[in-house]
Amino acid sequence: MRRVVIHTDGACKGNPGPGAYGAVLVCGKHRKEISAAYRLTTNNRMELRAAIAALDLLSEPCEVELHSDSKYLIDAIHQNWIDGWKRRGWRTAANQAVKNRDLWQHLMEAMAPHRIRWHWVKGHAGHRENERCDELANQALASGDRIDDAGQAGE
Repeated sequence: MRRVVIHTDGACKGNPGPGAYGAVLVCGKHRKEISAAYRLTTNNRMELRAAIAALDLLSEPCEVELHSDSKYLIDAIHQNWIDGWKRRGWRTAANQAVKNRDLWQHLMEAMAPHRIRWHWVKGHAGHRENERCDELANQALASGDRIDDAGQAGE
């Protein structure tokens, strides 16, 4: 299995508001940077979309080290929130509908072929690749080229 290191970040101007994500993928000597911006979304959706977009780029099963500054994303994985949500029919422990269900389900599909180790990094703390992801997200936002976030209505 190839080893891929992924760094991700999401950004939002207002919450909800215009948002974007950035991701950096490194495999050996190869490096790829990606980003996209959305008209109306939330920061949590952008954090999820960053991980999804990066994993969706992998064309074969890989060993993945995924770094994110999103406690929402990392805690959902490390604390097995997703398994509980699925068991309860996509309801939280408080019996509320799970926010961003569309993206959580997409993330699960994107994760399936890979062996992933998830790592939380402190955002805006000088971590080079996390800072680069933030730059990519902000550049995408500044470009004005934004797409609709179809699942935002279900937020």
